[in-house]
Amino acid sequence: MDRKHCCVALSVQPSRGLMDEKFIILVQNALPGFQLTLHALHQCEDGHSWEAFAHYVTDVAGSVNVSEDPSLGGTYSGVEPMGLLWSLRPLPGSKPGLRLRKVNVQTPMEVMISVYQGHQTEGFADQAPLAGVVVERWYMAPDVRRIPVTEGGLIATLFLPSGPGPFPGLLDLWGGGGQLVEYRAALLASHGFVTLTLDYMTQLANKEKMVDNDYFEAAYRVLEQHPQVLDSRIAMLGLSFGTSVTLKVAAYSQAIKLRAAVCVSGSHVQPAHGSLTEILAYYSKNAGKTCYNEENQVIWRNLLLPIPTDPAFKVDVGQIQCPLLLVVGEDDQNWPAYESAMDIKEMMERAGNSHLLTVLSYPNTGHLIEPPYTPHFRASAFKTSATKEKFIALWGGETVPHARAQEDAWRKMLAFLRKSLYDTKNPGITSL
Repeated sequence: MDRKHCCVALSVQPSRGLMDEKFIILVQNALPGFQLTLHALHQCEDGHSWEAFAHYVTDVAGSVNVSEDPSLGGTYSGVEPMGLLWSLRPLPGSKPGLRLRKVNVQTPMEVMISVYQGHQTEGFADQAPLAGVVVERWYMAPDVRRIPVTEGGLIATLFLPSGPGPFPGLLDLWGGGGQLVEYRAALLASHGFVTLTLDYMTQLANKEKMVDNDYFEAAYRVLEQHPQVLDSRIAMLGLSFGTSVTLKVAAYSQAIKLRAAVCVSGSHVQPAHGSLTEILAYYSKNAGKTCYNEENQVIWRNLLLPIPTDPAFKVDVGQIQCPLLLVVGEDDQNWPAYESAMDIKEMMERAGNSHLLTVLSYPNTGHLIEPPYTPHFRASAFKTSATKEKFIALWGGETVPHARAQEDAWRKMLAFLRKSLYDTKNPGITSL
């Protein structure tokens, strides 16, 4: 390696930012036409390591701009400014079924981005990089406050944006895996929403008190009564089974008055007026419809197909009186989210409320539609909170379309929430 190679410079700007913030990667001071590999390495909190890499050739000035220049191969190809994040995958030899999720949102996701000579595909740990930069990606912006909430028997965490407020409020529900998942709520608070993320499945599985309507009403009151929350400007966001809860609350609750609702990758199919326990029993009753692919991965979507015609087994979404955003992946193998969205659209039209509905539907996109640049997982290990059963669940989707969908859906979801929660007039349908 000659002296010119030793002077290769690598920069990532900004090197510290929010998880949904793009960065610019520049390689400079190399020879023209120089073959190089950009490599990203991340060790997550469970000790497993993840990597992504891409092959480039420098221009006549000896430079590569990842935002403008195409990758010629690796874990992604083409012009992909954030490909080194969304194409992260477990190191070869890792145990199957891993999923990358941030647990402690008070620390950053650290990624070492390095540049290597030549077009490499393996053995990065055994080589010396030409240059390297540590990048920090945060779910919590500076001065966002994280406050555990246990009042009223809740298992929840409240995230308060920086500044005096008041701000709109948002109740954040995840799905059947249970536990307290904080990273999406922290990121939403970083964008100006007082966000309460709520664990409801753990108490449901343990048959504790206040697991049904009272439990969600107590969570709603935490937001409604908070001095930094705008009066009557509270929305609800659900993913997967959290969508079932959100739709039911939006349609039927007399105590929870939502200004808007966002439902990601879920369904309205459930005993319309049943308790959560009865809803889970309904799904269990259909467990015989569970399918397995050739890799023995669980496909759940058949549990709820076809969409029932009996109104007793689906939420009457025509009663929803607030703006509703549905985000669905057309290759969702976990829930029949796309089919459900089409049925919801028909129900809203019949009720004369189609102006309240926005549907974002993404081809070749799976179930786990997450914040931008989260790696895509076509399948991963999953344990239901209710049964404690552990298996490999097939979520669906293809990596590149799924990554595109996550970025687009997040941007449009934030726009929908800002319009719905800040506008003084009834916003109706949101232009996205």
